Amino acid sequence: MIEKEGASRKDVAEKLLRRKLFMISPNAGTLTKQRMDCTRMRQLFFQPQGAIAPVKFGTSGHRGQLGNGFCALHARAIAQAVARIHLEDKIQGPILCGGDTRLMSRDTAQLCAEVLSGNGLKVILPDMPLPTPVFSFEIIHGRASASLNGTASHNPPQDMGLKYNPSHGGPAGGALTRRIETYANEYLQNPALIQQLPLAQAREKGLILEQDVMTPYITALGQKVNFAAIKKAGLKAAIHPLGGSSLAFYKAIKQKYGLDNLHIVNETVDPTFYFIPIDHDGKIRMDPSSPYPMKPLLELVASGEYDFAGASDPDADRFGCATKAGGLIPPNHALCVLADYLIHTRHPAPEQVIGRTLGTTALLDRIAAGEGYGLEEVNVGFKYFVDGIVQGRYLLAGEESAGMSMSGWTPEKDGILAVCLLLEIASEKGDIAQLYDGLTAHYGKPYYTRVDVPTDEAAKKKIMAYKKEDLRDLTAVAGEKVTAVRDTDGIKVYLQSSWFLVRPSGTENILKFYAESFISQPHLQEIIAQGRKYFGV
Repeated sequence: MIEKEGASRKDVAEKLLRRKLFMISPNAGTLTKQRMDCTRMRQLFFQPQGAIAPVKFGTSGHRGQLGNGFCALHARAIAQAVARIHLEDKIQGPILCGGDTRLMSRDTAQLCAEVLSGNGLKVILPDMPLPTPVFSFEIIHGRASASLNGTASHNPPQDMGLKYNPSHGGPAGGALTRRIETYANEYLQNPALIQQLPLAQAREKGLILEQDVMTPYITALGQKVNFAAIKKAGLKAAIHPLGGSSLAFYKAIKQKYGLDNLHIVNETVDPTFYFIPIDHDGKIRMDPSSPYPMKPLLELVASGEYDFAGASDPDADRFGCATKAGGLIPPNHALCVLADYLIHTRHPAPEQVIGRTLGTTALLDRIAAGEGYGLEEVNVGFKYFVDGIVQGRYLLAGEESAGMSMSGWTPEKDGILAVCLLLEIASEKGDIAQLYDGLTAHYGKPYYTRVDVPTDEAAKKKIMAYKKEDLRDLTAVAGEKVTAVRDTDGIKVYLQSSWFLVRPSGTENILKFYAESFISQPHLQEIIAQGRKYFGV
């Protein structure tokens, strides 16, 4: 079991160790002594051993370990499914194919391009790694009709994935991903139906297009972030792309906006990600919100060498930041500071709202109410923000897993935007941790955690089967009355000044138990104990 946030990550880890609820790997925070075997992983990608997994889209695309979980046939089958949908629905315009810096991202993009062009569709195939938000940016500005993006986000180097963004630019919704799954699994069973055209022939036929995918994004970012204020303040900032696709984009931002105070402290790109410290469970995971992979950056701010440190994961859809006063800033804290700052500096229209997912801090609700704005709660997954972002509804859309965007920008989470905005805030207003403390002094201090409980498919299905009517007997938890229950994504129980949520992961055999109390840390622990006992998790 893994528990996140609380009083501080260090305190929580120590408490859990004492309670023997889980063990942090002794290698956490150190560099690996055994790199991934790239030759073997490439072989498994093209020649998996045994039966391969069916295509199944989670919160953002199909993912799995290289080999049976994700192989060349998965990429080709998904691309053929997308081609079929574009032809059936008469969708016009080229499809942007690319990926991040993972071992098989480039090969995956090229395989997709061969299949799409084999179906007579035009493809944009950049010769550089691309951040996830850039795919979205190109779509919403009409330069691509959709995208296929080879990435497994922040997950271990052995993992790979492929996600599809349709014409609205955000993650594909449930109905569309089910259609892709159905078609793709047909092609897994009968690969002979997959049409392909070698890239050289596709280029000869004019089906492979070249396009500048960096300049428009970097230029537009200057309309959302006050880079002049960052330059003027001169706050010394460290940026770590975590070996990902954001490297070239941060370098371009530094050059275009003259940010001599912004230092990219590690430019290493290697598909083994050997230079990223091992995460809590003994695996390399490029997670910018975890203290173990972020250890080098935390040391830079702790030493006083830098005032601010920012990071993005390999596909740059997640953010992380650290400051002198606060160390690693939990994503919930950063989102609250972002929301407050955007309200006071961007002056959103009164009909706009803050959007948050079910498992994200309710301090955002208090900030919204205090400033006269509405609050909209959606299921977990950034795809649930897409319509609201496109319709101009959100002054901020955020999730506790370090994702954010806003209306007027991409309907896909953007870690580069988040880091740049947080650097602007630190330059203009001060340390992010101290700004958060100011908000809690005004609105109340929340105590928050998320517990990941190992489980099986049967237990996950049991939780998903719960309806709010099944909880009629649950009238109070930890001394607080139950005020409401929501059953749209697992089960969320609302209390007078607290809440908890239990929901299964879409990609792993774990149950996620979220909880937050505005009373105290012991009260939070009592909510967890009683909630877990009630649901038997």
